[in-house]
Amino acid sequence: MTITVGKTEMLNILYQDEYLVAIDKPAGLLVHRSWLDSHETQFAMQMVRDQIGQHVYTVHRLDRPTSGILLFALSSEVARQMSEIFQAHALTKRYLAVVRGWINEAGTLDYALKQELDKIADKDATQDKEAQEAITHYKPLHQVEIPYAVSKNHPTSRYCLMELEPQTGRKHQLRRHMKHLFHPIVGDTSHGDGRHNVFYREHFELSRLLLIAKSLSFIHPVTHAPIHIEADIGEEVLALFAKFNWPATEAEYR
Repeated sequence: MTITVGKTEMLNILYQDEYLVAIDKPAGLLVHRSWLDSHETQFAMQMVRDQIGQHVYTVHRLDRPTSGILLFALSSEVARQMSEIFQAHALTKRYLAVVRGWINEAGTLDYALKQELDKIADKDATQDKEAQEAITHYKPLHQVEIPYAVSKNHPTSRYCLMELEPQTGRKHQLRRHMKHLFHPIVGDTSHGDGRHNVFYREHFELSRLLLIAKSLSFIHPVTHAPIHIEADIGEEVLALFAKFNWPATEAEYR
């Protein structure tokens, strides 16, 4: 997986005050160092620390292949407060995703998910935990049908741009929920459709997961002011939108 940030390039800071800092994390960039990816040398947490010149604290997760808003606290106390906000789901997270097939109506999926465990990192964890509540609100924004038979059963291929709002925060929730709806997110190598992933790599030269953490809204834990943060979609994905005759400017999705 290719990281789009060079070793000397600065991360895009979307929001910063004396308590919090939010960046636009590129697809493929790890949040922090992990022994499961010991060969990697770039991590969002260390890059932000070096860029602003002070220690940062993680308050939530963002999958490695997902791009978009990643929020850090600048003290352990604010990190605790923000973690409680995330755990209580007292915020609004909005994602954009390109999925296989067409979804014609907005809806809500209430489908519990069993915890995904890593074979190595979680080898000592309880393996038979009950499924946890998982709720996702979804809304179709744009659709396209292109004259390529990615699947042998269909002479054309259909895709849909979705707005997704997870009400809960389970691991890989959006990716697993879209798979459950039979509309997997394009570029998802764990829960997606490999034929379409290969097609996007070969035809559009896109090898990333087409899932973007687009906006984040919450009440500031210290100032109590309403905070709204927006991430860019990025030129690479907007170029795909243009090919699909979807609106292809950042302003259209704010």
